Amino acid sequence: MPLPRLRSLIAGLTLAAASPAGAADPAPGFTFPSIDGGSYDTANWRGRPVLVVNTASLCGFTPQYDDLQALSDTYKDRAIVLAVPSDDFNQELGSDKDVKAFCDANFNLTLPMTTIQHVAKGELHPFYAWVKDTQGFAPGWNFNKILIGPDGQFIKAWGSMTKPGSASITKEIDALLN
Repeated sequence: MPLPRLRSLIAGLTLAAASPAGAADPAPGFTFPSIDGGSYDTANWRGRPVLVVNTASLCGFTPQYDDLQALSDTYKDRAIVLAVPSDDFNQELGSDKDVKAFCDANFNLTLPMTTIQHVAKGELHPFYAWVKDTQGFAPGWNFNKILIGPDGQFIKAWGSMTKPGSASITKEIDALLN
């Protein structure tokens, strides 16, 4: 088992053991490899809402990248928008390098983006495994959105049809910021 996955599982077990009965467990810290090199540690984002979106370059919903970037620009340092490329639905390019080049050329993204990850099939990234285990939610297609509150609690998930800048998403983020 890869070390980051083992750490996330141990952190999740520790949190579960320390939580009162019936209380929702906050997300443990997760590490995502950055498509630009290095990594993102979600523990560093505590105190801010985080919208995690599974993406794919060849999907009909790919134009939502523009909305994701606009949302990221709107909330700047107050909330995080994280794009997680995945080929679980057979619509992602063949390599991280290709995904990065595609997004740079077509969307000029500056929001955080991970390397290609499993979000619904295979050995899930620990974040998606946590959401599935604790909330029963797994992306059914590309561009599903998961909102995590500033305290690490799961807030809500939306499907592909909900645009990132929709009122249903921004209302939830704004409520967390106030």
